[in-house]
Amino acid sequence: MANPLYDRLFGLHAGKDTPFLILPDGRTITHDAFLRMAARFAHALIGAGLEPGDRVAAQVPKSPEALALYAAAAQAGIVFLPLNTAYTPAEVSYFVENSGAKLLIASPGAPLEPVAAAAGARLMTLGALGDGSFAEAASGAPETFATVARAADDLAAFLYTSGTTGRSKGAMLTHANLLSNAEVLAECWRFTAADRLIHALPIFHTHGLFVATNIVALTGGAMLFMEKFDAQEALRLMPQATAMMGVPTFYTRLLDEPGLTREATAHMRLFVSGSAPLLAETHRAFEARTGQRILERYGMTETNMNTSNPFEGERRAGTVGFPLPGVELKITDPETGATLPQGEVGVIEVRGPNVFKGYWGMPEKTKEELRADGFFITGDLGLIDADGYVQIVGRGKDLIISGGFNVYPKEVELALDAQPGVLESAVVGAPHPDFGEAVVGVIVPAPGAAPDLAAIEAALGATLARYKQPKRLLLRAELPRNTMGKVQKALLREEVKGLFAAAPAAGA
Repeated sequence: MANPLYDRLFGLHAGKDTPFLILPDGRTITHDAFLRMAARFAHALIGAGLEPGDRVAAQVPKSPEALALYAAAAQAGIVFLPLNTAYTPAEVSYFVENSGAKLLIASPGAPLEPVAAAAGARLMTLGALGDGSFAEAASGAPETFATVARAADDLAAFLYTSGTTGRSKGAMLTHANLLSNAEVLAECWRFTAADRLIHALPIFHTHGLFVATNIVALTGGAMLFMEKFDAQEALRLMPQATAMMGVPTFYTRLLDEPGLTREATAHMRLFVSGSAPLLAETHRAFEARTGQRILERYGMTETNMNTSNPFEGERRAGTVGFPLPGVELKITDPETGATLPQGEVGVIEVRGPNVFKGYWGMPEKTKEELRADGFFITGDLGLIDADGYVQIVGRGKDLIISGGFNVYPKEVELALDAQPGVLESAVVGAPHPDFGEAVVGVIVPAPGAAPDLAAIEAALGATLARYKQPKRLLLRAELPRNTMGKVQKALLREEVKGLFAAAPAAGA
């Protein structure tokens, strides 16, 4: 039996001396050199006591070594759990304990010893320069590894996503989920071994890891591997690149650069945007400056990519295009689940080989959101227009997507409510030209209290990842409620929708 994910993404490139990772300092790591590194890492994983099917959690900085850890886990049959580098130790603790990870790999010096100990996991380190105890353990290992056989339905990765109660859920992604999506996207977006992708996305997220990396690995191309996005550096790289994948923030920051011209982007054949809604005005402004239309698509943690605007044909601003080949998409009544006619707004449901296996350790939650017939209830509200384009018009569950990262308001509200002088709070998203949406906290003071907003911001900084922290805190005498006492967040969103209208594209 083969190993579907490793064999197709990595193994077939053994012995190839063609570039895979081109680093900012000019170094090039070939496909073969990358595989030899991954093999050493696979030996280190087994040496740390992991067996096929075990989980390894990784909160490490972006580097070639971090990417090799993903390939190593696939080759060794281990389930890979990448964690946002902004997560606090308290947040990491939940993911490690819930997943049952046997090994936690963190940055050198990260204060995660108590986290690993509490979860019964081993702690090793891997730094941005390829340093750390894990790298040391791998340094003397053989450069070949006997690939562990896996079935298409075996688990390849966990990604955690927010739940309706604020409790994160571990989405179980199989070899077939990840591979099928990479194959479809590579074909739809016309990727080949000749492509050079500007990779400035994080690799703890679906977009940067399972879309960008998997597509390039599958097709044998190369990545111009940036630690993080920098508009000037991206412009410098464009003459040697053919494609870029990004979040809306990338494009608003590029538009701030005088150097963004038709000449600067002449070598580029494709710009892709996702992870957050792209404003129609950003789409139009980018085309006016470069002559190129950004290709927007729609995906989720649980499904990878579901739809895409066409590579050939009209890339329509304000839409996410058509369902990908092999993906079924329908709009349903949120109350009855009945399929709605074209043009009507309802809940988006999808079915296909890309749809995850379920939530780890949460059979009831899986049953609630994954129908018996295989359709996943996304919770996103949308419609299919007269031409078949899918439009996202809102989200159920009040999910906020800021800078491409999911923020569930309940978690932030609990943190706000625990602060001195706060009676209650409500958290909503407000349109932001840079981040897509910005988190806004509305606070009701306790009787006679005057909450110190600066102190609250400081306290949240110690407990919540940066992207979850409100970019604005507002004081209100009371929250709007309906007759049943439920907070009317739609009214709050309407109230704050203009807060960041004049926000600078370079920050918040």
